[in-house]
Amino acid sequence: MVTAPEWSEPHVARSIELEDPYRLNVPSLLIERARHAGGTECVRVGDDGRTAEELRTKAARWAATLADHGVGTGDRVAVLARNSIEFVELALGCLWLGAVLVPVNAAWRGAQLEHVFRDAAPAALFLEPEFVAACQEIVRPSTVRLVAGLRPDAHMGRILWDEPIERTRPGAHEAPERRIDAGELAVIMYTSGTTGASKGVMCPAAQLYWWANVMRETLRLGEESVLYSPLPLFHINAFVSVVLAIATGGSTVLDDRFSASRFWSRASQAGATHVALLGAMAGMLLTQPPSAADRAHRVTTAFAADMPPQLWDDFLERFGVEEIVASYGGTETNQVIASAQGRRSEPGYMGRIVDGFRARIVDEFDIEVPDGTPGELVLRSDLPFAFCLGYLNRPEATVASMRNLWWHTGDRVVRDGEGRFRFVDRLKDMIRRRGENISTWEVEEAILTHPDVAEAAVFGVPSALGDEEVAAVVVPTSGAVIEPAGLVAHLQGRLAYFAVPRYLEIAASLPYTENGKVSKGPLRERGVTSTMWDRGETGARSASTAASEVRT
Repeated sequence: MVTAPEWSEPHVARSIELEDPYRLNVPSLLIERARHAGGTECVRVGDDGRTAEELRTKAARWAATLADHGVGTGDRVAVLARNSIEFVELALGCLWLGAVLVPVNAAWRGAQLEHVFRDAAPAALFLEPEFVAACQEIVRPSTVRLVAGLRPDAHMGRILWDEPIERTRPGAHEAPERRIDAGELAVIMYTSGTTGASKGVMCPAAQLYWWANVMRETLRLGEESVLYSPLPLFHINAFVSVVLAIATGGSTVLDDRFSASRFWSRASQAGATHVALLGAMAGMLLTQPPSAADRAHRVTTAFAADMPPQLWDDFLERFGVEEIVASYGGTETNQVIASAQGRRSEPGYMGRIVDGFRARIVDEFDIEVPDGTPGELVLRSDLPFAFCLGYLNRPEATVASMRNLWWHTGDRVVRDGEGRFRFVDRLKDMIRRRGENISTWEVEEAILTHPDVAEAAVFGVPSALGDEEVAAVVVPTSGAVIEPAGLVAHLQGRLAYFAVPRYLEIAASLPYTENGKVSKGPLRERGVTSTMWDRGETGARSASTAASEVRT
């Protein structure tokens, strides 16, 4: 059974009482860490580090400052920024106050951003200067009462609504500690939709608590552990990494982006014992020229949930890492499947079910299938509030996902006779590229804004890096001629860079099913064809982004 963190001597010799539902939250973990190991560094972003006591103080002061600006319990606070220590402090301040944090994907633009602000209806927005232009026509003073810069050196200028925006700083007074219910809504994280717009996953306070404690046991982290992660705070993986440092007594070091050329040198500078990766990142690291930095580090464990099995041996041999830890989890659920403590992960397998959770593999009627037969993975938790509360403003989607009181993941998985789970593919219409979930519906909607496009079908095709690339088949309007490069230019600013299709085909028609729906099966099966235009592997990114870097 998953337990609360136990603080070893000389800090404290007791654990948090699990029967107290008001202690299953991040502020309670932070208070405990500050009380018993307050002088040790807890989180670092780039060159800015904070001890546990400094984080506790900042969280309490941010909570008071937000309250002074009219933000109350249950109000939503959106953050549109890259990783920074101020982002971490503000996030903890929201949790301390009881405001609901809404971290926004920094790559989203246009209709994607507009949807999030309309759906979440934040009372406050914190952002950095580079995102001002994207928000100018979206954010309205009638809905967002407070707009502020985040970093201390951020010169915002005269921006939204022609008013100067100053950086809001945490004051000198602190908000008091409060009782936090395990089921209290804490964070809304947007994950790409599959048949519609992105959905806001409502994460309760205890879900973050359990995420950190499950990962603590999976990765076997302790007070001497240092986890290095280049993943963004608007993803559950990086956000939980911060909570993980608080819960273990160790530390987490975040970067503001992933760089394949600098990854190992950055991990070495961080003093990392563990690193967090996405599967596609592992492939990028292996394509880099050999370097002395490959082994000039003290990393023993790579947490890479979706690393392709064919890369494992090469990764371990080249980089001198002792172990790759595979697992399975999601923003809606938790880290429910992982390698058992003391048991090495096995290539091709996600692991076994974690104590405190239950899993079944079912057919389309929710009837459990025999071991060895692929089906949909459905999940249930025995831990209180370890899963999300549902989707914001989408009761129908929530009910559909929780059909028959099991959470339906939409992933096709197989379990063998030894209880090991292996991922097969996704049932949902979603593309996974460079660690990002891409809604084909959102990409199609963006393509259809082009005046010469009549129809569009978007789907994933295999990538050499182990995940997928975005492909689209486009049907022009009558008499129109569409140039692929022109269509890509049209999509810039309307989609995140990672969602812009790499492959484009201009066709006379799309395949349809008998009931009149576009049939993507044949398109996926044929994959990349000689008639497709290829814009290149690097994709469309800003000129300031180096070719060896991928913003995540």
